Amino acid sequence: MSAQPKREIKKVLIANRGEIAVRAIRTCKELGIKTVAVYSEADKDSLHVMLADEAVCIGPPPPSESYLNIPNILSAAEITGADAVYPGYGFLSENPKFAEIVEANGLIFIGPRPETLRLIGNKVKAKQVAKRAGVPTVPGSTRKISLEEALDIAYDIGYPVILKAAAGGGGRGMRVVYSEKELREKFPLARSEAKAAFGDDTVYLEKFLLNPKHIEVQILADKSGKVVPISDRECSIQRRHQKVIEEAPSPSIDGETRKKLYEAAVRFAEAVGYEGAGTVEFLYDTKSGEFYFIEMNGRIQVEHPVTEMVTGVDLVKWQFLIAMGEELPFEEPPPINGFALEMRINAEDPVTFAPAPGPIERLILPGGFGVRVDTHVYQGYRVPPYYDSLLAKFIVHAADRDELIRRALRVVEETVIEGKGLKTNLEFHKFILQTKEFREAKHHVKLLEELGY
Repeated sequence: MSAQPKREIKKVLIANRGEIAVRAIRTCKELGIKTVAVYSEADKDSLHVMLADEAVCIGPPPPSESYLNIPNILSAAEITGADAVYPGYGFLSENPKFAEIVEANGLIFIGPRPETLRLIGNKVKAKQVAKRAGVPTVPGSTRKISLEEALDIAYDIGYPVILKAAAGGGGRGMRVVYSEKELREKFPLARSEAKAAFGDDTVYLEKFLLNPKHIEVQILADKSGKVVPISDRECSIQRRHQKVIEEAPSPSIDGETRKKLYEAAVRFAEAVGYEGAGTVEFLYDTKSGEFYFIEMNGRIQVEHPVTEMVTGVDLVKWQFLIAMGEELPFEEPPPINGFALEMRINAEDPVTFAPAPGPIERLILPGGFGVRVDTHVYQGYRVPPYYDSLLAKFIVHAADRDELIRRALRVVEETVIEGKGLKTNLEFHKFILQTKEFREAKHHVKLLEELGY
């Protein structure tokens, strides 16, 4: 692929909120790019609004009327003279229609091309691409199937199997099935749920791997066609398919497996014509030593800081540089320096895990050597009830994994986040860090479920 012409970004609209909006604004300031924050009425006092050069209210608190309101976001870009849009993660970040509209309005969409988003957003089509590219996939179907076809496939590959919504993501639209009787019952339910949640009733079926690890590869890809793996991450500490703690690099794979994972990730990214920062996700079967492609995320990941900590590569900065036509100056993965982990600190009840928003009346955030805090909250801030409950990401770096865990425990213990009605999952993180399984890197995606969570 030939080199693409460079296009300067002078002012960018950040189509997001919370810590990722703050992260993007800080990067833009370092690049000399002016920023426009958009916010709902509930976020008028949010940190990203304070830090941006300009800010525009785009609607009432419900996301459908603000952060998912494409006409309002594009109007904000027009009235402020923005020439690019940065989507972050969540909301409209992987919406191909949004990317198309942004580009149709003459703006730069800082992310993959719309056609790439559309392809990787359909899990069935993505799996078909992976198979053609020689990337290992979990045994199962690679297209929309009927109940009778599902029964035949399940018989061939053996139970348990998992039903997945083709248009799903983030752990939603999944049902594990352990028998033929259960498959007959759950198949129509899975289709109905997929239709209701994603507007597409396509479901597919895969072999359900018992207690695998979730390992993903961060890649950068420029407009010339160069794809470089940056590092791997392990995200096996999950509750109900939602990541809780992420690490880089994975403590569970050896050099040879890592090399094969990187090669597979690059083949897939090349096959879909990827541009920007993206993540290719795999399940790793520790018993067989085999790994299997599950999906690609066409955006920056929540857990991207752990990769930055061990590589020194500013992934958000490279999202902007690639969008402006800069080519990657390196061919090989950067050297890995030590270990890093990220804890997602949420405003949630530590027993029920229900959201528990409220005012932050007392706040003491951690610090010290090897500690990074990505957050949008401050003392006096009121956590709204309308959005994701993420308060902060605590990112810890150390020379070895034992030191990493000790430092992470110290970070949790010195943190104070208090307010009327406000609760956090700090103690939950402390519990996880002290489990034998996590300390010995023997954890897997079902560990928290086995421990009663």
